Amino acid sequence: MELQFHKYQGTGNDFIIVDNRLDIFPKNNTNLIEQLCDRRFGIGADGLLLLENDKSADFKMVYFNADGKIGSMCGNGGRCLVAFAKDLGIVQKEASFEASDGNHRASVSGKQVALKMSDVGRISKKRNAYFLDTGSPHHVQLSKDLNSMDVVKEGRRIRYGIYGEKGSNVNFVEQLAPDSFWVRTYERGVEDETYSCGTGVTAVALAMHFSSKTEADRIHIKTKGGDLWVTFKAAKKGYEDVVLEGPATFVFKGTIRW
Repeated sequence: MELQFHKYQGTGNDFIIVDNRLDIFPKNNTNLIEQLCDRRFGIGADGLLLLENDKSADFKMVYFNADGKIGSMCGNGGRCLVAFAKDLGIVQKEASFEASDGNHRASVSGKQVALKMSDVGRISKKRNAYFLDTGSPHHVQLSKDLNSMDVVKEGRRIRYGIYGEKGSNVNFVEQLAPDSFWVRTYERGVEDETYSCGTGVTAVALAMHFSSKTEADRIHIKTKGGDLWVTFKAAKKGYEDVVLEGPATFVFKGTIRW
């Protein structure tokens, strides 16, 4: 079988994207998805995204982790899928789409995509960290000397040791300025450090405001793959009007054969 794919990336978080409006992609073929995402034996990506038809929105987003299993919400993936939808002519400057955590709206300006994330109602304080769900579960932990940290080793220890088989994404954070943070993330499903994680940097921004590390409501996040911004409004119970903003760009396209 043959199928066209497109490759997009958002601050180094890269995705294989398939236009699946004709419902021809074999979504139950976990081994195929895992192979396609493999960086040595496949195309190489942190995940695979399907753009599908939806009755109530411009399109539907279906996300698979690099291990081939269906994933929860992916912020950078959502931004890349909006850029792809614009390139297809499905949307122009504004978009709405359905994801695993509900409806999302986004706006496009050049290569920048701003994505409205889900409201966050609860942030749990742990001994040295915070836990919250921004469409995907995230552990947020302040760290020192982040450049030299073994993120994979420490992230895997926390991901399995604290959260079990279901797991959590793990974010390590170092404050750079009153409204700026440096973040490195270990992602479950990828089971490795990624260059960026959209739901992760969103979680970091909210956790840092919640913990009074910052008073800003627009926060700059530095990742290995580039710069992202998170804006939000503090509510009586949690945070609302949460927006993740940054670049989302086309890399290349090709044909899958299997």
